[in-house]
Amino acid sequence: MSQSTPAPSQSKAAGQSKEAALTPDVVRHLAGLARIGLTEDEVVKLTGELGIILASIDKVSEVATPDVPGTSHPIPLTNVYRDDVPGPTLTTAEALAGAPDHDGSRFRVTAILGEEQ
Repeated sequence: MSQSTPAPSQSKAAGQSKEAALTPDVVRHLAGLARIGLTEDEVVKLTGELGIILASIDKVSEVATPDVPGTSHPIPLTNVYRDDVPGPTLTTAEALAGAPDHDGSRFRVTAILGEEQ
């Protein structure tokens, strides 16, 4: 988070839960960082939902002690992909055949640089 808006854990007063530290202003700030437009109803709804998620993370953190190894999956995973072997490829003409617009050797797309951010 930016310096102007402290993270919920930094703004916690004595006895105040993390759920209470997640305010609509923090949700609006996060939405702005993610460039997501939210209505006031969505801000209110997400404040509650994100508070529940943070509470769930706190609950997991209680049992995630140094003697419990971290895991990403309960069972070991192995690579199930096939070998990457080159095969037949399309010619330029075949690849461009279904394109809505091209210049003979490349796809042509609308420029996106310079859009408002």
